[in-house]
Amino acid sequence: MDSTAISMQSVQFSWKGNAGAGLDIEQLQIARGEKIFLYGPSGSGKTTLLNIVAGVITPAQGEIHLLGKDITHLNNRQRDQFRAQHLGIIFQQFNLIPYLNVTENLLLRMAFLPAEKRRLATTQMPLLLERLQLTAVLTTAAYQLSVGQQQRVALVRALLGAPEIIIADEPTSALDSELREEFMRVLFEALGENTSLLLVSHDRQLQPHFDRVLNIQQFVHQPELAPAREVQ
Repeated sequence: MDSTAISMQSVQFSWKGNAGAGLDIEQLQIARGEKIFLYGPSGSGKTTLLNIVAGVITPAQGEIHLLGKDITHLNNRQRDQFRAQHLGIIFQQFNLIPYLNVTENLLLRMAFLPAEKRRLATTQMPLLLERLQLTAVLTTAAYQLSVGQQQRVALVRALLGAPEIIIADEPTSALDSELREEFMRVLFEALGENTSLLLVSHDRQLQPHFDRVLNIQQFVHQPELAPAREVQ
């Protein structure tokens, strides 16, 4: 088994209309079981990096290996299938289906899991829902949930089937301190020994939970400004 969960080599991505600014990741290696905390100012590229790792967006160049698989050479269908089987993702906007209730959103996630992981998810789901105080809203449509409730449903969905890689984008931003602590306890208790976590947050108080802390600025490329002309 490859000991590396995430490997990025010579990855470049430019934001359209931003004069060449973008991400330039010469090398980033995350081991299996390693927990990474990624921080940086708003709009600096943290979500973009997560989406590149997840295969949601494609970089201009470079290679990305997840669990030893080069996802940059997969077609869209293969990439979606790989993501569904091996990654648990908490998106910043949660990406719940608004007209489906909590149970239906979670069952939809389970439908894409392999049989063995689906059986595990069936056992996990009621336990996670109880821990995160969601049992009273199982039949509530996602659009009727509070932001904090949606955030917790997104965590349950991400953990179903014990994925090898968890990607989380500001997962505690809408939670009070008590729920935030419970959220992090549930997250870390659910992580297997070889489960890797890449989490973005502005909450620097979470850093002690992690093995390594990265600043997005080390991966951001800003074009040099041309020297100003001297006015004659």
